[in-house]
Amino acid sequence: MPELKRLHAGHAPAVLAFESANRAYFAASVPDRGGDFFDRFTARYNALLAEQAAGVCAFHVLVAEDGSVLGRFNLVDIEGHTAELGYRVAQHVAGRGVATAAVRELCRLAAAQHGLRTLRAASARRNAASQRVLAKAGFVPVGPADPAHLSGEPGTWYQRDLVLRPDPAVLPGNRLRDGATTG
Repeated sequence: MPELKRLHAGHAPAVLAFESANRAYFAASVPDRGGDFFDRFTARYNALLAEQAAGVCAFHVLVAEDGSVLGRFNLVDIEGHTAELGYRVAQHVAGRGVATAAVRELCRLAAAQHGLRTLRAASARRNAASQRVLAKAGFVPVGPADPAHLSGEPGTWYQRDLVLRPDPAVLPGNRLRDGATTG
């Protein structure tokens, strides 16, 4: 079963393989990263790890049982209980609910581990698959995205408010395992 993991240095070869294998597929729905991305991959990857260490971003990879990367799921510009969500999945798993499940899990992690209350995501108008994922994961359209944010393409901002549901075992008036009552 695929597992969403925090990005680390050891993931670099699998991430590069993922990006290379899916480059043409991604370019059909989002702007291509360009040759410089691949030529300078190691330096760019190390910069991402530095941003993550600084707490500005939280990068994740969806890893298959064989260690290959099936997707990337990122929280960027973490500030004031808000972050921007970005993601992409491999062509061979697209349309199978993989992205939706991983986005839902990342929403849970965003609230539980990072204290985030709101996530935003921009989707280009031509990326209908991404819009479906966002809708299924509880995001709603909130307005137009600046084309500069989407490499010159028109698009829409989506937003999801995150709510941590308290453990019913510790709500006021509930009995705890030892028989005591809370609140």
